[in-house]
Amino acid sequence: MSGGGVTVLVIAKEPRPGRVKTRLTPAYTPAEAARLAEAALADTLAVVRDLPARRRVLVLDGAPGDWLPPGFTVVPQAAGGLDERLAAAFGACTGPALLVGMDTPQLTAALLAPALADDAWSTCDAYLGPAPDGGFWALGLARPDPELLRGVPMSTPHTGAAQHRRLVEAGLRVRELPPLRDVDTPADVPRVAEAAARGSRFAATAADLGAWSRAGGAATAPGDAAPGEATMHPATTHPAAADSAAPGRAAG
Repeated sequence: MSGGGVTVLVIAKEPRPGRVKTRLTPAYTPAEAARLAEAALADTLAVVRDLPARRRVLVLDGAPGDWLPPGFTVVPQAAGGLDERLAAAFGACTGPALLVGMDTPQLTAALLAPALADDAWSTCDAYLGPAPDGGFWALGLARPDPELLRGVPMSTPHTGAAQHRRLVEAGLRVRELPPLRDVDTPADVPRVAEAAARGSRFAATAADLGAWSRAGGAATAPGDAAPGEATMHPATTHPAAADSAAPGRAAG
């Protein structure tokens, strides 16, 4: 895997209490939800930092903190809805670009390997990482045209299908990446923690906060979750949460 010509984008929100992971309350306090968000972001950035990318760009709503490792260019998110924010992020790129969010700390280099291989763009023009609930967690474009995203309805159960349709209607050859669950509700926290790498910051934070006891009975017990199992919850995102941290849905 080389991927040296690909720009990797991470779209994220500064993990401040009351601004991130609002749908985790009241099971978690705003401060605890922010701890989980920061851990998820830190794990994501750690993976992206080690990818063989041409550039690594954090597209951020807010200010960077000590969770930001070296090697990233930080740019502010554009104004507007999620489709406009994603479009602007891609529009600032030259050459192939791959975008992920901050809510999938179980992300690994292997999951992104198809889009970073030497021949990644020889037989396809776009990569899409679907979520079982209808959103998407990753999007890669050989030629990052903002019009491929503008107007795509975000934060709905049909966002992934709509984005896929937009790509196909533009004449692009689309390849899917494996599905991933994002962290949106209390039930997601232990499931994602189980799928995350052993020793990850998110898994440690979830354990410290007693995530299994806060999942409302909807989560599997430790050891039962399927590694790599994934979904996002675009249709149920808290309306007060700005759509700035995860592709394909509003952050919450």
